[in-house]
Amino acid sequence: MLTRARRLFRHFLRHRSTRVTTEGTRFLFFTLAVAVAAINTGNNLFYLLLAMMLSIILMSGIMAEYCLRRLEFHRHLPPLVYAGEPMTATVVVANRKSRLPSFSLRLWDVTGEQEIDRGLTVWQLMPGASHILSYPLIATRRGRLCFDGVRVGTSFPFGLFYKKAYYPLDGSVVVAPVVRPVEKTLLQRLSLLGQDFSLPRKGHGSDLYNLRQYHAGDDSRTIHWLSTARTSKLMVREMEAEDQRRVTLILSLLAPLSYDPQFEEAVSLTASMARDLGARGYQVRLIAGETRSHFGQGEAHLLRLMETLALCERSTPGRRESVSSFESASYDSEGGATILLVPWGEPRTLFRGVRPDGIVSESMLQGRHDAV
Repeated sequence: MLTRARRLFRHFLRHRSTRVTTEGTRFLFFTLAVAVAAINTGNNLFYLLLAMMLSIILMSGIMAEYCLRRLEFHRHLPPLVYAGEPMTATVVVANRKSRLPSFSLRLWDVTGEQEIDRGLTVWQLMPGASHILSYPLIATRRGRLCFDGVRVGTSFPFGLFYKKAYYPLDGSVVVAPVVRPVEKTLLQRLSLLGQDFSLPRKGHGSDLYNLRQYHAGDDSRTIHWLSTARTSKLMVREMEAEDQRRVTLILSLLAPLSYDPQFEEAVSLTASMARDLGARGYQVRLIAGETRSHFGQGEAHLLRLMETLALCERSTPGRRESVSSFESASYDSEGGATILLVPWGEPRTLFRGVRPDGIVSESMLQGRHDAV
């Protein structure tokens, strides 16, 4: 019974709380003084004044409670943001009361046991109306930023008490690692990387890939007339794909706790290289621990890579990474290059089956971390 009473008390404190303001404290002391004077003197005027002051206290609690009741909140967050870059979050508050308006509402974001003041205020919200509040938000670390709810408070009508109510409103946004421009010296060997390891394949381009006999449904504009005249058969051209450059980024998740700065720098560098290589026209594949993606390009593919890097977790040296998952990482039947990022340990012992074209070791990451 005692445990249940404690839980009920904590639940009540979480969903409803009342604080006396400075003006309210003065008013309560003045009310106490009037009560003492009324009892000592028996003057009806003092009793009338005391009744009025007590009614003001009662009205403050009732009107503030009605201001906070039957409110509805909706939160709108972008699907993915980058750490250190501002984003815009939106909260919609609606008054579902049929007759009574709400006044002087102040909103806080609730994350765990922490209340974050965003400076959001709604001075008047009529019955059945809604109001949109937008505010900038900056995430400092990668991962998943979660919100538990919204706390709304008001000091209406007389400013004697500050009453708060809690509304659960779950929401989360994936925070991608910090993305910075990649140094030219780090990617100077990648200007032709991928072309040297690629094989010609059919696609959309300007170079000739193959000549074959015409099939029903082929575009008549691809007919190769010289070959047709020479072979007396209708021949068509197949063009070679222009975009053949491929890069596989392999990120090791193995690092002790003391190497957390180097690990975060490795994740940030991987994200920076993925965005930079994608902008250069490379098809990028990411392997992080047991998670691997396919080769791809475009904004949607980049967002999937960023989400993988945002949610990857560091593994302690006691849990060795599975070497088998990397044995075929550098193999690609259609060509491609491999870049290995190792924030801790020896790459040869961790990745025995990988012959990378480039290695970013912990010493390089330490230098980048110190430079930042």
